Amino acid sequence: MDDYRRIADRIAADITGGRLRPGQRLPPQRAFARRHGIAPSTAGRIYAELVRRGLVVGEVGRGTFVRATAPDGQPGHTLTEAAGAPLVNLELNYPSAPGQAELLAPALAPLLRPDALGQALRPAAAAGTPAAREAVAALLARGGLRTGPERILFTGNARQAIAATLAALVRPGGRVGVEPLTYPLVKEIAARLGVVLVPLATDAEGPLPGSVAAAHRGAPLSALYLQPTLHNPTSHTTSPGRLRQLADTVHRLGIPVVEDRIWSFLHPGGTPPLAALAPGLVHLVDGLSKRVAPGLTVGFAVVPGDRVEAVARAVRSGGWSAGGFALEAAVRWLGDGTVDHLVAAKRQDARRRQRLLAEKLAGFAVRSDPAAYFAWWELPAPWRADTFTAAARAHGIAVTPGAAFRVGPGRTPDAVRLGLGSAPEPELARALATLAGLARDGAAADSG
Repeated sequence: MDDYRRIADRIAADITGGRLRPGQRLPPQRAFARRHGIAPSTAGRIYAELVRRGLVVGEVGRGTFVRATAPDGQPGHTLTEAAGAPLVNLELNYPSAPGQAELLAPALAPLLRPDALGQALRPAAAAGTPAAREAVAALLARGGLRTGPERILFTGNARQAIAATLAALVRPGGRVGVEPLTYPLVKEIAARLGVVLVPLATDAEGPLPGSVAAAHRGAPLSALYLQPTLHNPTSHTTSPGRLRQLADTVHRLGIPVVEDRIWSFLHPGGTPPLAALAPGLVHLVDGLSKRVAPGLTVGFAVVPGDRVEAVARAVRSGGWSAGGFALEAAVRWLGDGTVDHLVAAKRQDARRRQRLLAEKLAGFAVRSDPAAYFAWWELPAPWRADTFTAAARAHGIAVTPGAAFRVGPGRTPDAVRLGLGSAPEPELARALATLAGLARDGAAADSG
């Protein structure tokens, strides 16, 4: 075995054994080389090997740090879990209204009759059923998009609708413009499809049309993926004026768009969908997982008329079709007012949780929207996202580091996303208070 690998093994053992802690900075490579009596080039190979193993992360101009998690994404041995206590999960966002199960149950009862159940358990086509298309068209009309039911396709969830539309639009090696912070699963979908994500510049109003044009000039963009309403993770909503500019830009350049509207139901009276401004290019993606529940849900896409068959083929080939039972349940919940009731309850719930967030994290740099179920917290010095994530987990709280959302080679944000929708409110309040204390302690130690 090469000497550099033997030294890398020793450093790796110190990390997995807890002698080097998450967030601890390794010496500069020249100092490491002098300490071990090796050439600087050998030190560089050792550090590269540790990065390859997923044990450290290097940041230009800042140094090399021990990672907060093990390479498989699970908490490393160096983390100290809160004894006997389950994690308070501020990573996932599965909002639930009080009495939700009792509200959903009545519409399912008729489907359990043998004759109805047999029909509901049949495979569903990508086009769903006439009743499902009409119900979703009515739902979308209330959000500002009037569309023909024949343009609506169905998947098992909104993530599958994103995957199907991107698969239909972009060949392997193609380029997709995205916001520089984007939904992490889109990064995974792009990797599986062999698609290159290109970060677009943004400002306070949303993605810059000039950045779209510049990226397209560099090498043609096959599509854009955008979250104009309650963007994940920042909760930002693109202004109406910027949406019109983006619509003009994609029309002029002929670039298709995948518009993710999964959180838009929380923003009543907000900006109209981009799909209403550019219906011939925009593929609107939405679903019922956030409105209703993730366990029995439906995703859907509103597709330009000339793209319906191409996206339907992608749905079929990917095995992403919605289940017949879920479609039947969705039609009933949409028709009897259950979805409207849940949406109203979750809008109120999100606003309560945002007030709690504002109270517990007062004085910190938190970006959010009063209607959102998540927030983007820019951490105070000396905290880095990786080390804060590890420290939070040691206190029994799971948060998402900024690197999970970052597209491109830029500096990893010293920020974390807080998901507010899954934890019960008393647990959320305690977790936010704990995180605030943790952030203040780190800042105080740095100033001292």
